[in-house]
This record gives sequence, structure tokens and C-alpha cells, in this order.
Amino acid sequence: MSCCLAEFCRVQELKTVHEFLFHNKKTTPPEENSKNQTGEDDMTWDNSDWGTWENPETNENGPPVEDGNAQPIGIPWLQDCVLSLSPCSDLLVVARETKAVFLSARWRTDEGGREEMNLAVSWSGTLSTEEGECISSVICIPLASQKRSSTGRPDWTCIVIGFTSGYVRFYTETGVLLLAQLLHEDPVLRLKCRTYEIPRHPGVTDQHEELSILYPAALVTIDGFSLFQSLRACRNQVARAAAAGSDVVQPPPLAYKKWGLQDMDTIVDHSSVGIMTLNVFDQMKNASILGGFHASVKGSPPAMSQYITVGGGPYTAFYYAIEGSSQPLLSHVALAVASKLTSALFNAASGWLGWKNKNEEEPPQKQKPKVEAATPLAVRFGLPDSRRHGESICLSPCNTLAGVTDDFGRVTLLDVTRGIAIRMWKGYRDAQLGWVQVSEARGERELSSPSLPRRHAQFLVIYAPRRGILEVWGTQHGPRVGAFNVGKHCRLLYGGYRLMGVNSVTSQGWQLHTQQVCLLDPTTGVLRTVTIPFHLALSDKKSERAKDMHLLKRLGSLLKSKDVDPDLLESETQSMILDIKHPAIKKQALESLLANKNAPVSCLTNVIRSLLDSLKGLDPEAVDESLLQLCSSQLKLLDLYTHIQLLHTQPNDEECTSPGIEEDLTRVGPILQRYGELTSRPSVSFAQEFATLPVRDFLSQLECDGDTLKIVQGPQSDNSPLGSFLLWGCVTGQSPIQKVCDTLQESNISPQNLLTLLLSVWLSREKEVLKQPDAVKNLHTLLTRLSAMKGAVDESWDGQCVCPWWQQVRAVCVQSESSGAALLAALVAHRAAKSSITSLAESKFQSDWEAVSLELEQWVVCVRQLEDALALQTLLSLPSPQGSPGGATLRCSVKTLLESGRGGVADNVAKVLFRQALAPDALRELLQRRGETHNPQPQQPTQLTQDSPANRNQHRIEELLLCVCQRFPDSLSPDLLFAHCCWEYMVQWNKDPEVGKNLEWSWKHLRMISSPHIQLGIALMMWSTFIVKRFSAAAFLMEKVGKAPKDRLCRRDVGMGDSAMTSFLGSCVQLLQILMESDAGVEEESAPLLCVEEVWGCAEGPVSLAELALEQRGAHYPLVQHQCLLASLLHAAMTFGLKVKPLSLFDSKGKNAFFRDLTSIQLMPSGDMDPSLVALRQEFLLRVLTGWVKALGEAQGSGGGVEGGSVCEDVWPEVCLELATLLQVNPDILRRHLVCELYNQGLDLRAEELMMEVEDKEVLGSQLLVLAGQRLCFSLLHNTTQTRPAMELLARLPPTLCTWLKAMDPSELRCPLMPLSQSSRLVNRVIETLPENHAQYSLALHLLETVEVLGDDD
Repeated sequence: MSCCLAEFCRVQELKTVHEFLFHNKKTTPPEENSKNQTGEDDMTWDNSDWGTWENPETNENGPPVEDGNAQPIGIPWLQDCVLSLSPCSDLLVVARETKAVFLSARWRTDEGGREEMNLAVSWSGTLSTEEGECISSVICIPLASQKRSSTGRPDWTCIVIGFTSGYVRFYTETGVLLLAQLLHEDPVLRLKCRTYEIPRHPGVTDQHEELSILYPAALVTIDGFSLFQSLRACRNQVARAAAAGSDVVQPPPLAYKKWGLQDMDTIVDHSSVGIMTLNVFDQMKNASILGGFHASVKGSPPAMSQYITVGGGPYTAFYYAIEGSSQPLLSHVALAVASKLTSALFNAASGWLGWKNKNEEEPPQKQKPKVEAATPLAVRFGLPDSRRHGESICLSPCNTLAGVTDDFGRVTLLDVTRGIAIRMWKGYRDAQLGWVQVSEARGERELSSPSLPRRHAQFLVIYAPRRGILEVWGTQHGPRVGAFNVGKHCRLLYGGYRLMGVNSVTSQGWQLHTQQVCLLDPTTGVLRTVTIPFHLALSDKKSERAKDMHLLKRLGSLLKSKDVDPDLLESETQSMILDIKHPAIKKQALESLLANKNAPVSCLTNVIRSLLDSLKGLDPEAVDESLLQLCSSQLKLLDLYTHIQLLHTQPNDEECTSPGIEEDLTRVGPILQRYGELTSRPSVSFAQEFATLPVRDFLSQLECDGDTLKIVQGPQSDNSPLGSFLLWGCVTGQSPIQKVCDTLQESNISPQNLLTLLLSVWLSREKEVLKQPDAVKNLHTLLTRLSAMKGAVDESWDGQCVCPWWQQVRAVCVQSESSGAALLAALVAHRAAKSSITSLAESKFQSDWEAVSLELEQWVVCVRQLEDALALQTLLSLPSPQGSPGGATLRCSVKTLLESGRGGVADNVAKVLFRQALAPDALRELLQRRGETHNPQPQQPTQLTQDSPANRNQHRIEELLLCVCQRFPDSLSPDLLFAHCCWEYMVQWNKDPEVGKNLEWSWKHLRMISSPHIQLGIALMMWSTFIVKRFSAAAFLMEKVGKAPKDRLCRRDVGMGDSAMTSFLGSCVQLLQILMESDAGVEEESAPLLCVEEVWGCAEGPVSLAELALEQRGAHYPLVQHQCLLASLLHAAMTFGLKVKPLSLFDSKGKNAFFRDLTSIQLMPSGDMDPSLVALRQEFLLRVLTGWVKALGEAQGSGGGVEGGSVCEDVWPEVCLELATLLQVNPDILRRHLVCELYNQGLDLRAEELMMEVEDKEVLGSQLLVLAGQRLCFSLLHNTTQTRPAMELLARLPPTLCTWLKAMDPSELRCPLMPLSQSSRLVNRVIETLPENHAQYSLALHLLETVEVLGDDD
């Protein structure tokens, strides 16, 4: 791997940036432009503060429009600008003279769907405020976030700009001026920054953060911590003032040091190396030179700050400032904010200590701040060269080396510690420098020597614009490791710093990635970075390792090529692998060749043989043993691969026999046929041709361990492709079985591995196995041959103990979910084991008696379990009917059934019945026929199949379910099956409470359980697990709103809609009633005994549902009845939409007893209830009866008879009467109210039936007399179709009756227009119920007479 130049970002709108910076600038050569710059600034009207009349868009918020006098973009304009890129690459500043453009990072998706970063203009404007000043230096400093959750990304970026007037101003990313400093009155030459770096060694001194400002004869260093705090305070003040116009808060002053650099003619650039301490030898040497023989030496060497400057006279100077020799100066920060910001778009150049209005006049003279005097600092030593003038200096990241450019076109490498030049390059005029530090990857070095620290390498990057080339050189005396043609107008951007505000504590865990060196191409706007691998620093171009790495890279490129001639691939690969010298790299190259999918077998074989021959020709001590073993093992595998491929092309002449297997196939044939029909449904699958297994897959799945071959076993490895390649031809009868087995035995693959492969391919290709009629016979032959191999069956096995060989077959079969193929494999293995045991017994005992062994008993149990599992899997494979809940087909194996406990079978069947949506009544009828012999007439299924697909599916479900129930008579007893179905429907309802049918079918299944013990336990678990939480939420919600809640509230608090909540409350009533009935029947019956089939008696797993039910404690009957009472009230209120606060109908004892554990003993209400509560209860029950009668009348009035579901059921009167008894309400009041409501609704026949049950007939007669009067009043006074006889009759009525009728209000009747015959019958009923001495008896007689007269007139 070599170094590369990779694009990571693009700069957008470069043309716009150019037009803005060179606006109103005539096209002049660069040399002439630089000469006349000062004169033009003096003679030109400065309109940066005013804008232009022609271009109103020209302001600091955006670049101007295109101008005809702008400089053409083809000229290398970027060299005339000042650039700075943030180390995080998210902000780029381009400035020229008085203008600057800020470009911020933007992410966008390209056409390929990949995210890429662009730099787009975010702010532009004029920054100079002093007359005649220009921008001379720019630096972007990202400031670290102080939040604990920060992972190293900067909080914001500060732009520091130096001007020719001496001012240094600090801006935000949006161009807002934070503060301005005048620390020296000469032009700012260069701004540089040093930030915190984690020390690579324990003895390295932590370097302080600082910002250094270079002037022609002075150097100012600002402490990083002080600057960080001041910038944060100023930024917060700006934000606060912009938001609310608060007062100015004075931030802490800046701490800085100012040095007057002496003994140097001209200074153009500098580097602040940091604090250093001399070793003892250098300290004594300096003391001897300066003080002579008798000089004294301090005990500890002083700490010094080292500065290096370049320029002229001397060419390079070294300055050392001893710590403590100069006290830091404090500068008052000049805030660039006012107490109130009137506009966020104000020009940043319109004031220094505050914002001014454009209409204000310019003050006569600005008062400049006080400038402190510099502390003289003499040069310690330098590199004198009178003719050479330095142009720039670039310090390495490790602070030990520095690169210097000069006007002679040389690049000099300095040793900063010793102060000497150690290397020089020539031919690099106008060169730009940068450094790249590369850390060693965590690899072999740390494995071999974990105590050694990670190594770092320094590379010097030189950009020569005259030649348009970018070079990478290893230091100190390393070769050129990379060169790129990049163009002649680029800019190399190198900062040499990272985030400010970081220390050894806050940097822990940060993973901030910053670009060290970036190259900006102005023609395309592309930003590229240099990536250098560490190994380039370890060797030169003549190194064997570098050559080997190059050959390895070439080999990788060749193997990735798609269209390569096989002969060319073989020759090139062989040549490159043989040319590689290092054994480790040679092994890596061979492994990459073996892992290639395009390399043919012949190529691999020839290459490995040639490599093996070359290794054997070397000195045995110089040969790498692992490489030799790899070649030998892979060559052996390739020979086996070739031989097996050759055998697959030969025909099979052997005849396979399997005595006794036909009998077994006849027995299991019907269920196998049904299973095959259900599993052979069309499905999506990927075509796989195992006969042509790629050679790389073959090599990756086998490994050599000495002379034997082993299968590579992984956590998720699939051996079926390898098994298909080796043995599928034998299973289908297309390959010679004997020859294949002999070849595999000669390759030293263990019989156990071959058995694993055979069973893997047999079980994985179940659909094809079931369609192959001769596959069973071939399997028997294969299994017999494998059993006869050496090492398969232990020679000491006597038949009376379990054989590990056959135990392996049983273990694979019971774990497989391919039930059909597993059963066939078990039948074949059973026959093979039986014949083996028989022959062993005959050889030992010489008897005709049948051998009885533990092995055969194990096989009998295994085959029976597999037959049962096949029947169950056939039922599970039934497709879901259309419109029912689907999902993936359930899979089971003998092992999963054994591990699922005694209830696993019933649980699986319950899931199938739920998917098939089999009704509870249909399941009960089906189980009632369970004891009968299932021999349907031949015509019956034919007739069913001709009816509809639904009938055919129903018949198939019944047939398969009866078959499974016959095989599991104990595990699928009716009570257990009903219990699991009940629980499954409850679980499904809990997932989607909107489907009330699931909850309804759940309690219907629960009601069908015959054992009260199981029924009680299941009901208690259902109530506590699924019901009580939603039930209490519904009760509290109705108590809160005081009525039947709306749909939105029901969904929010209970998790279901209002209609679903009504159904839910009705199911709660049913569940609690079942619970009370089962609790009453527990004492009458003993608990049932739970049995399991003999072959499934070893099942271990979770406790079954029935066992959990029997472990439940008995319920407290009064508490259950109390909950049922509340459930009935809630159900009635939701059904008829009544206003009620249900919990307010009970006293404190009753409220506290709700929603408690039904098995606990609670303090229940007793004695007479408060009359006010009884009155509330009576009022509610009367409203329930009224609502039922109204619903009944509406259902009959619609012409559809009595409909409307639970609203119009006739059970509601009985429910109300039962509730009245429990609520201490007089039931006779409810009966009289119901009779009156029925007459009021016009349901006279229902009312007459109910009148017989009323006890207080006298009160009922008075109430009915009023109803009869209201009907007659409507007929005589309010009917629009009054007849003349009726009017005459009204005139003849007795005054008392006439007055009484007029006092009636027929509007209270819901059905006032009734036939006179029914009204007459009602009056007769009134006369029958009223005694003769009743005060209203005579009135009733007059009423009867009037009705009869009306009837006669009609």
C-alpha cells in the first residue's frame, strides 16, 4: 500500500468568491498589482461602508453580482489571497485586502446516494475599519465544547484576522466582531496557534495553548486559556445582547507576553516551539561557555520558551525566553458589542468600541488603546547566511523538526533541539510546506512487545507550484515516498494545531479526526488530503519488504480483474508468488489466491506445486514450516476435489437393497404423503447447484490436521453445500457409491465427519428427498458402507450399551426440523443398526433367537417420537386461510418438543387453531368425535371437496387434528387443549385489543373446560395477567369523566376504542361469572391427574399451563362477586351511553376492595347501605332499563325485528334484577318501571307478560292510568286527524274527566299514536289492578267508557 491523494470535500461558488474579492479591480499582472496596491487604496473612494448605487446587493451578507471589470478567474488569483482552513475542515476563510469570504460545511447526497461534504459561502463582507488597513493574516481556531456529552466536535470556530494597522480582530462564523486588540502598532505578519496534544511519552512536558502574533520586530503570545475564556464571554454577550439588549458585561482581560526580537535585520515568519528544559550536559556546557571555568550551575535547569524566526541577517534565528523573566501583561478586552443590538445585519466595520448609525458623522479622531512596551529578547544563536533570506517556516507536529523555505528555491530541514540544518532540497522555488504525522497500527509489534509504545513517523509534504507537483518525503533522511501531479495554481493548507480549550482531562475518550494537510485546487474547487501508510517510514525503495508488498498489491489487483485469461492468470500469479521473499507475505499471497472465486482448479494446483518444489529446493532450516504445511495440505485438498469431480461423471452400476424398509414406508406412507403435499407449496428460493461447489468454498470448509482431514466447524457454519458436493450424487444414484466411499476413506476424513455431512445434505434437501423414490435405498447403502469404515463403530461394542455412532444419528434426527427427512433417516438407520446387532449376536452366540439390546430400544423410542413429531409438523404446516392472521409456518422437532415441557404439544396445536380461526363450538364437536374410529366414507370427503375451498380446508383441518390427537391422547386431552386455546386467544387479544373476537373466543374456550380446578386456575391467571390492569383503567376513566367516555379517551387510557371497550367489559363479566362457577365446583370434584405419553415422559422444560393452573390458590368468592358487580355496571354504562360515576355507587369498603388479588381476603361491605347510595344505584338501574327499552323500540321500528347485538338482548332485565338484589335496591320498583317504559314505548304485549311478576299492583295501576290518560289525551286533543264524533264526545265528557285529560302531557310518550284496541286493553288492565275503593277507580271507569265510545264511533 502506498500513499495516496484522496478527495474529501469540494468548495462551491469559487467563481462567486473570486468576483467578490476582485470586484471593481482592473486586470493587471500580479507584479504590477502588488506595486500599486498602496497608491490605489489612498486615491480610491472607500465605499465598503456605503455600498454601490448600481449594485444594491453589494453588502456584507452576500457577494456582489458579476462585474465586467472583475479579474478573470483563469489568472492564478488564489496566490494573491490569504487563506485559512479550520483543522476540522468545516470552515474556510478567503480574504484579500479589505474583504473576506467565509465558507462553511454543507452535506448533500450525490447521484449515487452517498453523502459528501461541500464548502459553501455562509458570509462575506468588508472587515477593515481603519483607513488604509488591509488583511495580512488569517487563522481559524475551533473551540472545544465544554459539555460533558461532547465527543470532540468543536462548539464553534473563531476567525482571527490580523491587519496591516496592527489590529487583531476576532470574529464568529457569521462575521460578528467579538473583540479587537491593538497590541503593537506595526503590521501583523503572521498568526499561528499551538493547541494541546496528548504526550506520547510519560516524560514529555505538557505544552500550553497559545496564539502567537508576529510583527516586524516583535512577537506577542496570548495565553490559550485566557483567550478561550474571553472569546466564550464575548460570544455569550453578543448572543445575549442580540436577543434582549442586555448591558455589557466586561469579560476577563487577556494575558499575553510581548517580546522585542533583537539582533535580526528582517523577520518574515516564526514558529513557537513551546517550553523546553535543557538536559544537565547542555546546561553545564552553556554555563562554561558564558561564565568560564568558575561559573556556577543551578540545581535544576530553567524552563524556557523557544522561538524560531526566519528572514534575513541571520537567515534563521533561535530565541529562548526563560520562564518568569517577564510578567504577563493584562489587556482590557475591547468589546465590539453595545448594550442593545438594533440590527443583526449591521456592518461589522462600522465601529470599534460599539455600533454606530450610518447617518452619524465620523468622530474627528478615534482614541487608540494604550500599547505596552515590549520586553527585549536577544537572539541566542542562528544560521547566518548573508545572501539567503528565509520566506516561511513550518514546525513538525512533534516539535523536533522544522522546514524552512528561502528565496534561493531551497527547502531546509532544521533540527529544532540542536539548532542545526540536517538536510536540504533544491529546486523548490515558492514552495509550500506541511507535515503529516502517522501512527503505527496496532498489530504484530504490540503482540510481540506489548510494553513498547506505539511508534510515530513524520513526513514532510512539499508543494512546488512552479512544477505543479506535490511530494512526500520521509524524515529525517528518508526517501521520497510519494509524488502527485496536481497543477500549478493550488494552495497547500497546513495549520499544525487542533482544538483550543482541551486539556488532559477533557480529551479522554475523544475521537476527533482532523485533516493534517489539505491541497486546494482553485480550478475545480476540490480539497484533497494526503494519506500515508506507516510502513513507508521503515524502509527505502530497495527494501525487500517494500517490494514484496508491491507484488502483493499487484497480485490483489490481478485477482480482482474479471476478464483474465486462465493461462495468463496462472503464469502471472506463479511468477509473483515465487518472487516474493518474505514467508509471511508469500503465505498471505497464497491465501488470497486460494480465496479468489475466479481462479480455476488447475491454476491453483500448478501454482502450489511449483511453490512446493521451490520450497523443497531451499535449505530446510530456511523454509517456513507453516508455509510448507499450507502448501501440502491445500494440494491434498485440491487432489481430492478433482477426484470427486471426476467420480461424479461416472455412472452408478451398483444395485441398492434395503430389506425391511418397505414395511416401514407402508406404515408411515399416508402421513408422509400429506406432509409432502403441504411442504411442497410454491415458495421463493434461490437456485443452488451443489454439484459445482466453488473450489474456494471447498477449501474453506476443510482443513488438514496432520494426515487427517477435518470439517471446519463454525458457530453458524452450513455444511450442506460440502455434503451435497461429496455425497448428493450417491444419494440420487448418479455416482458410484463404493468408489466415492473408498476415495473419501483414503483421504482420511473420519467416518463421523462423513456421517455429519450425509445427514446434513439429507435433511437440508428434504423436498427433493421426498420426491426421489430410490433415495431411501441409496441412503441405506451409504449408511451401511460408512458404518463399515474403520473407526465408525467401536469394535468393543457388544450391543447391550448405547453405540456412539448410532447415537450421533439419533441426535441429529431429533434436532432437525425437517420432520419427514428425519423420520426416513431414522427408519433407515434403525434397520441398519438392527442388522448390525443381529450379525453381531449370531457371531457371538450362534443362536437363532432375536437379539434384544438397549440400542434397539433407543431406536424404537426415537422412531415413535419422530412419527409423532411428523404428524404434528403436518398440522403446523397447514396454510392460513385468507383473511386470517398469517405469519411464518411454525417448525418443531423432537428436541424442541422435549424442551418445551409437557404443555409444548398443546401450545403448538393452539397456535395452529388460532391461525385457522377454528370456532370453539366446532372444536368441541370435533373432540366429541375423538373417541370414534376415524374412518370416513369415501364419498364424504369427495362431496366436501366439491362444495367450496373452505369446506375442503375444514375437512383437512379436522382430519389432521384427529390424527394428532390420536397420537397424543394425554397431551391433547380436551381440557388441556381448551386451556391452551383459551390462553392463546387471550395472548393474541392482548397484542391487539381492538379485536374483541379473540377475547370472546378466549372465555368461550374457558367455559368448555370440564375440570373446575383447571378452569379456576386459568381464569385467575387470565384476570391477574391480562385483564385487571385494563379493567381498573376503564373504571377510573369513567369515574373521572362521569359518563361513558369517548373513543379518544378510551384509546389514551385503556388502549382500545369505545366499541372495543364495551366488548371488553362484557367479556370481563363473563370471565368473572365463569370464575365464580368454577370456584363453586372445586369442592365437589377432586383435582385431575395430568398424564403424558410414555415416549414423551422424559420431557423437561417450563411448567405446563395446566400445572400452573392447578398450583393457583382458591378464589375469595365475595371478592369475585364484588368485581363482577362493578364489571356489570361498567358494561351497562358503556352499552347504553349513560352518565354515571361507577365507583361513587359504593362506600369506602367497597372501593378499597376493587382490583385486589382475587385470592386475598378483603374487608367487604356489609349491613344496610346508606339510603343516598341506594337511591343513586336505583336511579342508575332505572336508566339502564330505560335505555334497553329505547334500544328495543328503535330496533323494532327499523323494520328488522329485535336486532342490535348486546344492546337489545333480553338478558338485560334479568341482569338489572340480579344487580338490584346485590345493590339493596327493591326489585319491584324496577319491574314497575320496566312495565311503564314498555307501555310508553308501545310494547304492550311485553309489558303484559311482565305485569304478572309485579307485587304492588295498586301503585302500578296508578302509573298505568296516567299512561292511558296520556294516550287518550293525544287521541282527543292533540291528534291532527280528529273526527266529528270525537269532538262531540269530548263535549259530552264529564267535567272532572275532561279537566284531568287536559292536564295530561302526551309529549312524554315515545309512541303516542297507538290503536284504540290496545288503549282499551290497557284501561281494562288498570281497572283489574285497582281496588274498587281506590280514589281513581271511578276515573278509570269513565276512561274505559270513553275509549269504548271512541271505538264504536271508529
